[in-house]
Amino acid sequence: MAEVRKRKRRNPEATRGEILEAARGILAADGIEGLSVCAVAHAAGVNRGTAYMHFESREKLIAQTIASVSEILLASVYGEAAVGDVDVERIDQVALTEGLASFAIENPDLCRVWLLQVLASPAPAEDPFWRKYVGSLAQFSATKLAQPGIDVEVLSVLVLAGTFLWPVWAHAASLGPSERK
Repeated sequence: MAEVRKRKRRNPEATRGEILEAARGILAADGIEGLSVCAVAHAAGVNRGTAYMHFESREKLIAQTIASVSEILLASVYGEAAVGDVDVERIDQVALTEGLASFAIENPDLCRVWLLQVLASPAPAEDPFWRKYVGSLAQFSATKLAQPGIDVEVLSVLVLAGTFLWPVWAHAASLGPSERK
């Protein structure tokens, strides 16, 4: 008598998560140019049809991958304060800065690609992390702790660019001239 194999139970959310994780890995390693549905499907261990079921096009895959980076960044940097408004004077700025720096050090390429995508976007405020970060700086600039006249969007770009590009620059300094190319 032949043995009956049980079908593996499908978990669409887990599959979607695996696809996004693979996409983040490719995005960090190869940038937007290297991201294809086929390459991501292969890296995730699913067939291309399954990947297309979750993401109808390369553009949607890119958009959702960038959004997933933003959500991870938001949770890593803000923790419990990621949702809703928090009195900016009660935010532990040292912890926030350390969380931002730690994420940048652990994910320099992902941060760089995320930041460039957000800055190139026609509507950066649609990105959850950008919205929270700029909003926090706007709240801070309205307190007596800040200098008057701060352009919070410019300050946000400067701080994030410095934070996210610093690990890339630091790593490049340790490379030889031929490796830097």
